[in-house]
Amino acid sequence: MAGRGEWTDAAWERIEPLLPRVDGRGRPWRDHRQVVNGVLWRLRTGAPWRDLPERYGPWQTVYERFARWEADGTWAKLLEHVQVRDDAVGRVEWTVAVDSTVNRAHQHAAGARKKGPQTGTNCKIRAARRRARPSVGPEAG
Repeated sequence: MAGRGEWTDAAWERIEPLLPRVDGRGRPWRDHRQVVNGVLWRLRTGAPWRDLPERYGPWQTVYERFARWEADGTWAKLLEHVQVRDDAVGRVEWTVAVDSTVNRAHQHAAGARKKGPQTGTNCKIRAARRRARPSVGPEAG
C-alpha cells in the first residue's frame, strides 16, 4: 500500500520498466521506488532536499538520482510515456487555464504627467499658441 503522494502498485508496474537498470558494476543501487517516492515527496512539499524523511533514504542519494535522471532524459521519457498512453485510452483531460491577472504600472512608469510646470517642446508650443490668440471681450480695445 502506498502512502500519501507515493506510487501505487499499479502505477509502479507501468513505469518501472522505463527506469535505468542496475548494471551490476559498483555498489548496488538503492531501490528505485523508494528514491522516486522521495523525489515526489520533495517536489510535492517544496522542502529542501536535506529535510527529506529518512524513509526515502539518504537525501544525497535521492538528489543525485533525481539530477542524473534529469540530465539523461529519464524524467522526460517517463512523462511522455504516461501522457501518450493515458491520452490514447482517454484518461487525460486536457484543460486550458487562463490567468486573468492584471498588472498595472505605477503612474510615473506609465508616462503620466507629473505635477508641476509642464516642460518639453509640445508644452511650449501650446503655451505660445495661447499667448498668440487675440483677446475677445470688453478689454480688447
